[in-house]
Amino acid sequence: MCGIAGIYHLQTAKPVDALRIRAMTDAIAHRGPDGADLWVAPGVGLGHRRLAIIDLAGGAQPMESNDGQAVITYNGEVYNYREVRAALQACGRSFRTNSDTEVILEAWRQWGPDCLSRLNGMFAFAIHDRERGCLFLARDRLGVKPLHYAELSDGSVIFGSELKALLAHPLLRRVPDFSAVDDYLGLGYVPDDACILAGVRKLPAGHYLMLRRGQGVPAPIAWWDVTFADRARGSAASLSDELATLMRASVADRMVADVPLGAFLSGGVDSSSVVALMAEASPQAVKTCSIGFDHPDYDETRYAAQVAERFATEHRTRIVSSDDYGLIDRLVEAFDEPFADASALPTYRVSELARENVTVALSGDGADEAFAGYRRYVFFRNEERLRSVLPGGLRASVFGALGRVYPKLDWAPQFLRARSTFAELGRSSEEAYAGAVGVTAREDRLRIYTDRAVRDLQGHRAEDRYIRTMRDAPARDPLDRAQYADLKIWLPGDILTKVDRASMAVSLEAREPLLDYRLIEFGARLPQSMRIRGTTGKWLMKKAMRRYLPDDILYRRKMGFSTPIGAWFRGPLSGEAQRIAQGSALVESGWFDVAALDRIVTEHRSGRLDHGRLLWQLLMLDRSLGRLFGIG
Repeated sequence: MCGIAGIYHLQTAKPVDALRIRAMTDAIAHRGPDGADLWVAPGVGLGHRRLAIIDLAGGAQPMESNDGQAVITYNGEVYNYREVRAALQACGRSFRTNSDTEVILEAWRQWGPDCLSRLNGMFAFAIHDRERGCLFLARDRLGVKPLHYAELSDGSVIFGSELKALLAHPLLRRVPDFSAVDDYLGLGYVPDDACILAGVRKLPAGHYLMLRRGQGVPAPIAWWDVTFADRARGSAASLSDELATLMRASVADRMVADVPLGAFLSGGVDSSSVVALMAEASPQAVKTCSIGFDHPDYDETRYAAQVAERFATEHRTRIVSSDDYGLIDRLVEAFDEPFADASALPTYRVSELARENVTVALSGDGADEAFAGYRRYVFFRNEERLRSVLPGGLRASVFGALGRVYPKLDWAPQFLRARSTFAELGRSSEEAYAGAVGVTAREDRLRIYTDRAVRDLQGHRAEDRYIRTMRDAPARDPLDRAQYADLKIWLPGDILTKVDRASMAVSLEAREPLLDYRLIEFGARLPQSMRIRGTTGKWLMKKAMRRYLPDDILYRRKMGFSTPIGAWFRGPLSGEAQRIAQGSALVESGWFDVAALDRIVTEHRSGRLDHGRLLWQLLMLDRSLGRLFGIG
């Protein structure tokens, strides 16, 4: 795993300042503490920071091709590089190293952009090809590895693994984009097709960008997509066997490394499945680690210990305080853009723990999106059954009205909090799911915006991204559309951003075997009944893993990484809450109504309403605005 950066002059081959490349890679040194180098030629410069994983001696970058015509800087791992290497050797290509980096480079030389479909892995890379006269940027299918880019006033395009690499270039203008702020407040993160800095873009997952001198910056080209339009045939038994085979192969592929390797183990279905398959494939004890909390409502260590004992892993646990808010500034620095998923705190802590013993850790991310594991999918499916039997006009008039008049009972048990359910039943499928997956609703955002902020939005709504994606999805039913939208928006924007930034902040490579594209495509073909049955999500996956894991692991209530943020703002962060309404960057920005912010803080601190999630969003936004733009 590494960090990459570069500069490419679009119009003329002007000299590239090597010191600027160096500054950009130094800004992301945490992604690659094992080495740093750069390569410059007329009109182009590539930089690299290396975290050595494969071919420790021979995999240094930037790396030139055998014929000297192309050079690559690359972040990631290609798990099938040995098979691709053999195919290239059959085509007459020769190799100087044993690295996957050289395999990508020679695959590009042999097949051009078509090389991407042959690579199974996580990656973001740039290749400068003298013969083809281009700079080629590419990102993996699901967006595991990030890549930011921007066009500058001097006619150059700069790119880097993280936004901070671009920020190191003196010509990058630091102008905020308020539509990205609305996206952040609506979704909890700045999505992959947006950036809080105006003019900065992220290469979308499964896309490439071809830059040629004398031409403008083109639109990225999609090289992969997943379709939910087809259905697998076969019995549950045969499909569960096929799924188990795919999972075994995906885990085994990600266990290739020339450095110590382990796994995150929460005791949930996904991480436990990965550890079970690692134990089956490994002659040595698997190294596992877990984070526990000093509050029983948030602690899962007993389940992790049960799995660790079952598979005789070399297990380590660390208990941290449920009031672990001291990481706020560290996370703001790691993420650059505002990021409101509070599970980033324990994700950082478990990465920190893993890095003490290993350089690579396998995680269980991706199965919920691929196989419908989130509880919101069950609720959405049930709501869709009601929508299908009631006319749209009746739903909108009856349930929409109930949603407007039913009280907001944040303090009440779940079964009494029907307001959001009524509101969602009164909307279209797409509108309802966009609301369900969001964090701060549109009407709540408008209450805290100033008139200037509303004008700056020009009608933009964070929810529209989900609505468009679901309506255009290659899918057969609403559940398909919801999963497709999550794979395209939630997964790269929230889950993968969280794991990448938290793990790379401590120079740890995280690998996600359950995001192997073969598993994603298999899950997309499953009939709905094999994804959700009754109230059980990931039904077929759990059936496939019953040969490895007990039912009390497979079917227990999903917890996830949780943090008591509501209590924080009534206790140790009470002062931070008050500052949000008074002297914060939010107030100075001119986008937020001071009286509205003060009302939110007062209502929360009194206990009358729970605004914990919104206050956490506002706090992280405040810190990011201050760091990026010097506001506050």
